[in-house]
Amino acid sequence: MEMRPEMVGDALTRLRRAQGQLAGVIESIEEGGDCAQTLTQLAAVSRALDRAGFRIVASGMRHCQQARDEGEEPPMTEQELERLFLSLA
Repeated sequence: MEMRPEMVGDALTRLRRAQGQLAGVIESIEEGGDCAQTLTQLAAVSRALDRAGFRIVASGMRHCQQARDEGEEPPMTEQELERLFLSLA
């Protein structure tokens, strides 16, 4: 299934934010930053990536359902979407 920015909603924004947070984690490690603060920031990056992935899967589910409602063949099967969803867990 082809992804377009308008299709994935705010997932792209979340990914850009996570990219900035990850840069901060790397910088903190390189500069000998506080361990607890660095790990807290790393956990935030991880959550942001997970949420972006779930948003993308949810968008795909909506897109496939819309195709079915319009009598078209969806670009992915329910099994493929489920496999993608479970890959994030």
